[in-house]
Amino acid sequence: MAKSVTKYVCQKCGYASVKWLGKCPECGAWDSLVEEVDAPVDRHRPSYLKTAEHVAPKTLREVDKVKVSRIPTGISEFDRVLGGGIVPGSLILLGGAPGIGKSTITLDVSMKAANRGIPVLYVSGEESEAQTAMRAERLGTASDALKVMTATELGTILVEARKDAPKLLVIDSIQTMYNSELETAAGSVGQVRECTAKLLNFAKESNIAIIIIGHVTKEGNIAGPRLLEHMVDVVLQFEGDRSYTYRVLRALKNRFGSTSECGIFSMEAEGLQEVSNPSGLFLETKEAPVPGSVITATIEGNRPILAEIQALAAHTPFG
Repeated sequence: MAKSVTKYVCQKCGYASVKWLGKCPECGAWDSLVEEVDAPVDRHRPSYLKTAEHVAPKTLREVDKVKVSRIPTGISEFDRVLGGGIVPGSLILLGGAPGIGKSTITLDVSMKAANRGIPVLYVSGEESEAQTAMRAERLGTASDALKVMTATELGTILVEARKDAPKLLVIDSIQTMYNSELETAAGSVGQVRECTAKLLNFAKESNIAIIIIGHVTKEGNIAGPRLLEHMVDVVLQFEGDRSYTYRVLRALKNRFGSTSECGIFSMEAEGLQEVSNPSGLFLETKEAPVPGSVITATIEGNRPILAEIQALAAHTPFG
């Protein structure tokens, strides 16, 4: 009879130890090791029989060369960062600070995709269906191709996703999801890692694109182990200050496009609005030259942006 294995895992970096430690020897964080229990493993069964996958290697000539058609989101700034749209079967991680607009932009993407006839399943572990509908009402209208549900158990979500067969699945957020096969609490390193691994396998086998939202720590890193960023296909970072209007969307990792693109958004009463001409935000229109003002060009990724710099100088009696 296989026995469960107890270990202590650092919630900051994922370091594992057989005993509890007050300070993590890997990242130096204090009181970050939490007890986790692994699922029992049948050691009497050969390891090569433990997998349910039945695959065989192929030559490149045998692989079907099918042209991949990206899914347009309807938001040009979002598509710009992704490299032209969402690739079917890809796993996208969207990170950002609380209140920056992660849920708003993903819901807006879901609504616009649904209006184009693309079936979308939006799963929220933080809001009820009524709360999601209230937020959607502020963004506009969506067709019946968009379905919303509130759930945190990953098995239930995957069952519904297989039944509805959407083209796009949104998980808000990965820290609220849990796998019932593990005994740890939702949001722990083990839960985040295992849930992401299951979503990755589901995306590849079903060819359904998945967007997962991840919270960011005080240090600016996505909560959970750094391994999470290596598991997904695309890592998007939503930057900005919630006290200001403008937000910047960057690609930290993109297997299907460039990481040098950025998208600029403005938070308005109707939600996030894309800024197609960011240079117009930083320039003042003047009919005649003004002393102390100069226009300079900067590069943000692959995007040139014009900005106006103003400075005034006055004589002083000091040296």
